[in-house]
Amino acid sequence: MADRVTVIGWDGSPLTAAASAALGAATLVAGAAHHLALPEVPAGAERIRLGSVALAARRIAAHRGTAVVLADGDPGFFGVVRTLRAPEFGLEVEVVPAVSSVAAAFARAGMPWDDAQVVVAHRRTLRRAVNVCRAHTKVAVLTSPGAGPAELGLLLEGVHRSFVICEELGTARERVSVVTSDKAADHTWRDPNVVIVLGGPARPDTAGETGWIAGRDPSAGPRGWSLPAEAYGGDLGEGETQLLRASQLARLGPRVGDLVWDIGCGSGAFAVEAARAGAAVIAVDSDRAACARTDATARRLGVQLQIVHGTAPHVLENLPEPDVVRVAGGGAAVVSAVADRRPQRIVTHAATRDAAELIGRDLTEHGYGVECALLQSVELDTRAWTEKERSVAFLLSGVLPKRGA
Repeated sequence: MADRVTVIGWDGSPLTAAASAALGAATLVAGAAHHLALPEVPAGAERIRLGSVALAARRIAAHRGTAVVLADGDPGFFGVVRTLRAPEFGLEVEVVPAVSSVAAAFARAGMPWDDAQVVVAHRRTLRRAVNVCRAHTKVAVLTSPGAGPAELGLLLEGVHRSFVICEELGTARERVSVVTSDKAADHTWRDPNVVIVLGGPARPDTAGETGWIAGRDPSAGPRGWSLPAEAYGGDLGEGETQLLRASQLARLGPRVGDLVWDIGCGSGAFAVEAARAGAAVIAVDSDRAACARTDATARRLGVQLQIVHGTAPHVLENLPEPDVVRVAGGGAAVVSAVADRRPQRIVTHAATRDAAELIGRDLTEHGYGVECALLQSVELDTRAWTEKERSVAFLLSGVLPKRGA
């Protein structure tokens, strides 16, 4: 095993005395091509071009001598330190950090970043990273080959965002470009790069205030889930009761990185609450008035939605793949079309047992595990403790067998 392993962050600035001393004593140096070309790398040291960190860690573990790993920015922030410290390699490391590439990118843009979401995009996580960009107003994306600015722009089709693209930070070839998301695919971008994705309305109750927690403020917006009808402008219509909505949200469990379809969005209550959970949401309705109402509600509560006017199931064909779906309108035909797209979870409701059985059988034929519950709620007037309104619905949910995230 290596006698000593030092991980040095590099941001283009001159190395610190501690970093220079560690690098000067190294008998093995691992890093990217631009790291290995640094004049401070000892001429006689073994050099490893850093591609797979796990493969490099195995070679370092077998090395007899002093090893240094060079990495861009802060190697403890979505960097190599986590892999090097994995139990299977048995490495104890010392870390000399530098300014993270995310901090450097926001500095180049002259913007604060305590309110930003930070995500890593590679081929496996690209879709989830894009969903975060759909749902939040400020996101820093650490990209990788095949999951860069062009791919982000293509997958954000239909959602307008501004990109601040910072290429090769800290090098002589550093370049900062500002483009709209629809233009990002028209260029070839150099790796490595960081993309700051901006767009959408600021939350009205926190705009301009100094934050208290990094990333998304969980206290923004009204307290509570499944808000009463008054929060959405009054009567929500059939199938939009507060308790039914709470049950639907509980069955779907929307979360950051998810894409939610809300088909038959109506008042926008469900779509807004899914967005408040941090998910990206596409709200669909055939009624233009419902789309306008949903848009107004989202703006008032400071959440981001993509609203699509059209009739399901046909309008669903060109939408990006969902993780979870609520079907509030269209019945069995729409549920079947949604199941063809294989979201992890689907929730809907029916007014009669026969309609519920039809939907349940279709979900089962598509390979979903099906649950159904008869929900009955009675709202009471607490001044006289008399019944005000009664609602009955069959709540159906379909869940695919567990799969990777």
